[in-house]
Amino acid sequence: MAGALAGLLLVLSVLATGKYFGASTTFVRSAGLIEQVVVPERVQSMDYFVKTKVKIDWQWMFVFGVLFGSLISSRISKDFKASPVPPMWEAAFGPNRAKRWTTAFLGGIILMFGARLAGG
Repeated sequence: MAGALAGLLLVLSVLATGKYFGASTTFVRSAGLIEQVVVPERVQSMDYFVKTKVKIDWQWMFVFGVLFGSLISSRISKDFKASPVPPMWEAAFGPNRAKRWTTAFLGGIILMFGARLAGG
């Protein structure tokens, strides 16, 4: 059901705004927001941030809503379970947390690289 609703939301988003919702630009803008606090002149000189302004927009709010909406939903349904090593991973690769977290981090880098490469 959630997948069908997400698909419907995507279609409505394109019809209403002409834009797709996504997350990869949001992560780049978030990095820009953080860097702007530390070294603002560097952000102002970067070609990417000249073209794509560093701001909190509807996509940023969408990602924020997904994160906190899922947390609230899991708390309300009493289904929340923090698991540093999921049972499926543990059965296949063992209980090593460092191995799990390193693999997840590297997988995230590959995923983000692919999304940015595809223009997402």
